[in-house]
Amino acid sequence: MKDCDSKADILEKKIKKNEISCFLSGENDNLNIYIEIHAGAGGTESQDWADMLRRMYLKWFDKKNFTYEIISEHKGEEAGIKSSTLKVNGDYIYGLMKNESGVHRLVRISPFDSGARRHTSFASIWVYPDIDDEIDIKIDEKDLRIDTYRSSGAGGQHVNTTDSAVRITHLPTKIVVQCQNERSQHKNKETCFKMLRSKLYEHEKQKREKENQKKLSDKTDIGWGYQIRSYVLQPYQLVKDLRNKLEDTNPENVLNGDLDKFIEGGVINN
Repeated sequence: MKDCDSKADILEKKIKKNEISCFLSGENDNLNIYIEIHAGAGGTESQDWADMLRRMYLKWFDKKNFTYEIISEHKGEEAGIKSSTLKVNGDYIYGLMKNESGVHRLVRISPFDSGARRHTSFASIWVYPDIDDEIDIKIDEKDLRIDTYRSSGAGGQHVNTTDSAVRITHLPTKIVVQCQNERSQHKNKETCFKMLRSKLYEHEKQKREKENQKKLSDKTDIGWGYQIRSYVLQPYQLVKDLRNKLEDTNPENVLNGDLDKFIEGGVINN
């Protein structure tokens, strides 16, 4: 009987995998990605939440055997991160992750509040494809501001502390990219240009799509704007996707990388 159940589970997983694959036929679904995480307003609370989100995704990547590296990281003053950019490689990772872009909301009893009050925090996720070098993206150097700076903090084994971090701002679109994970300023600059090409490509693509254009404009206001998912830890426990109404009553598991329900739901329903 157990053997039958085991075979049934394997068959069900294969069917589910094939179902997901049918939906991963978008223009760039097979590409690797960059993922940006930004804390919203609220200082330490939101910065801690941004770090929790990053940890959640890293655990999911590990479970899927996707490889990643931290391209840049800006730590919060007391805890967490103000922002972080990751590069992730894996089969159809853009197709799987593209619907994670948007604002994520956390409700919990704050560990930083001596009065143990409930706080709401926001952080944004932006996922964009690592585009092929053959795709022609024109960048005029006069439209760029290039700054160099010292790396702001450690990122464990994934980040090298350097004095050669690079930030490039594309002035017409106000798109910013930064890299600090190499000791060579030249290599960091090279990575920045690759990221900038990818972001400009995604920017133009979203401009052509009315719905995605709205997502891009809302991204700059990390608050009650384009929320995609709510994570409530108190007074009850619930993770809810606000687009397709998928729910999970075990936020701890979700925050530990048990994301398949939401990732797959995003692929099928969004």
